[in-house]
Amino acid sequence: MGGIKDKKNAAASDKKAASKSTKKTAEKKSAVKETKTSTKTVAAKSTKTAVKSSAAKTVKTAPAKVSKIAEKTVPIKTAESKTAAIKSAPAKKTPVKDYDESQIKHLDSLEHIRLRSGMYIGRLGDGSNQNDGIYVLLKEVIDNAVDEFIMGFGNVIDVVVQDGTVKVRDYGRGIPLGKVVDCVSQINTGAKYNDDVFQFSVGMNGVGTKAVNALSSYFRVVSVRKGEYCQAIFEKGKLKEEKTGKLEKRQPDGTYFEFTPDEEVFGKYSFNMEFVEKRMWNYAYLNSGLKIRLNGQEFQSENGLFDLLNREIENDCLYPIGSYQGDRIKFAFTHTNSYGENYFSFVNGQYTADGGTHLNAFKEAFVRTVNDFYSSNYRAEDIRDGMTAALLVKVKDPVFESQTKNKLGNTDIRQWIMTEVQSGLTDWLHRNSDAARKLKEKIEANEKLRTELNAVKKEAREAAKKISIRIKKLKDCKFHVQDGAKGENSMIFITEGDSASGTMTHSRDANYQAIFSLRGKPQNMCGKKQSEIYKNDELYQLMMALGIETDVENLRYSKIVIATDADNDGYHIRNLVMTFFLGFFEELVTSGRVFILETPLFRVRNKKENIYCYTEEERDKAQAKLGRGCETTRFKGLGEINPSEFRQFIDPNTMHLTPVEISQLKAVPKILSFYMGNNTPERREFIEKHLLQDIDA
Repeated sequence: MGGIKDKKNAAASDKKAASKSTKKTAEKKSAVKETKTSTKTVAAKSTKTAVKSSAAKTVKTAPAKVSKIAEKTVPIKTAESKTAAIKSAPAKKTPVKDYDESQIKHLDSLEHIRLRSGMYIGRLGDGSNQNDGIYVLLKEVIDNAVDEFIMGFGNVIDVVVQDGTVKVRDYGRGIPLGKVVDCVSQINTGAKYNDDVFQFSVGMNGVGTKAVNALSSYFRVVSVRKGEYCQAIFEKGKLKEEKTGKLEKRQPDGTYFEFTPDEEVFGKYSFNMEFVEKRMWNYAYLNSGLKIRLNGQEFQSENGLFDLLNREIENDCLYPIGSYQGDRIKFAFTHTNSYGENYFSFVNGQYTADGGTHLNAFKEAFVRTVNDFYSSNYRAEDIRDGMTAALLVKVKDPVFESQTKNKLGNTDIRQWIMTEVQSGLTDWLHRNSDAARKLKEKIEANEKLRTELNAVKKEAREAAKKISIRIKKLKDCKFHVQDGAKGENSMIFITEGDSASGTMTHSRDANYQAIFSLRGKPQNMCGKKQSEIYKNDELYQLMMALGIETDVENLRYSKIVIATDADNDGYHIRNLVMTFFLGFFEELVTSGRVFILETPLFRVRNKKENIYCYTEEERDKAQAKLGRGCETTRFKGLGEINPSEFRQFIDPNTMHLTPVEISQLKAVPKILSFYMGNNTPERREFIEKHLLQDIDA
């Protein structure tokens, strides 16, 4: 609505409008001297970059927001990060326009989506993160095809992802021909408000395909019904062509979508097929009997969530995977020797990374049922520690906390979920006596370990002299997760040494950015018992600073950011911290709380411009751009960067954060053991082999 300008500009506008009789007086008042300053504009995009290990692959993860840990201790390099350019230019005064009826603008629905895309698809990104917007567009289209399957129409979906373009063909009922254009271009238009047509749909707000249309440079939809068709072609949300008629050759009913995400919105992007394939597997696990064909590869599951858990943890189960399938709820579960809990929760096929009321009800019912079955009063943490479970519920009117549907908010579903979980779990325990015995042994082992830990905790607390109140290496922030909306952006940076933490302390926003400084390389905790944490002062302080001693749900910060130097020691420290988290607090990683801070390696500058570069390739391009005589600085550590310069690198609008992701839970113990465990001939051979390759190169 127009624009509210700053006070000086507003004052200037008022003076222009003043009458001639008071003009001289007004000019005298406005004769305030203005100091000319040059402002620096950071052109660094906050695109999240992917971490690459220089001689091995990285571990990524399954349906959750999860983690990449380097499969080796050699340097991890940043790939495809955008160059941060800082330019100096004199500030320009923008004349204030009159605020009248002509300044009031109306945007149609698709124009609003393009202008405020974050409201509809969350983040944008370049495809390097599994939550980037291009995958949301893909999901919105496939969700419609899955909804048809759920309603009993079409058990095959064909998907092609190639050269940045997506094609999806389902064999459902097809959009009614007279409403094809409306259904993909008019918000709040669709059949999902009609319970007789769609009962358990993921997309209930009539936005999905409209967002895909608006954010695509090319969008085509074809509906086929009873030998007739309707085709509509759009460009950036604008209708370019509409055709209807009879098919020359009869085809099965259904809907075909084809779209190319708009580079004006997303920039240069590419689909990571690992992420796409993971999504296809999730659709298959959640819809037994559905077949998805992606680029010729088939994805199908007969056992649903059982197959999901089996793929994630395979032979690490302490007892055979238990599962239950009802009309409105399905779940599968088992225990492993790992610490913590891991959940894959879904609502109507939508993965809810942050859980919600359905997951809380499931966990509560699981604890209550186990205690009733064994006639005991075990503590919840003893029952659930080491547990991995998958949960799917079907909710008629799901209420999500955002358009991206990461957390369910319905409060009226708790009772029926608890009732059905208790019934299904009780029946399974009675029918699987051997598994029930092993579950009880696991609970009692957890109880014993907790008792032993309590003694160690007591000693640690006494030695720490009330460390939970004052943690020496922590420079805390004002707001935390527990403060609600004020703490949503809270984060803690884990740094190495006083030099780096000193730089960050002077650059941070103390309201929501905390800093924890490591003395150097922390202890390698691979293969260690949980009690060892309490014998290590530094790791104990870190655990207390995060607030996760009792439960990771008590985490005080929304993000945990590992910020180490871009050298061999920094990468080693990064891996040691990741080993600590994955060994004892795996849920922090699988829930998408852990990130890597990427900082520039070089600064190239002349008298007019500074360019910050994250790779040698970017450095070379910057040198070519600025020409001969430019100055190049190599940053060896975070402490070498001036605090005033460093501020932009931890500003939420411009900093580069790489989320830590895991491909499969079962891969974590093997990788930690190989790369961070005791020295083995195999690891020695691996290091020698890749070392020779690096030298030859």
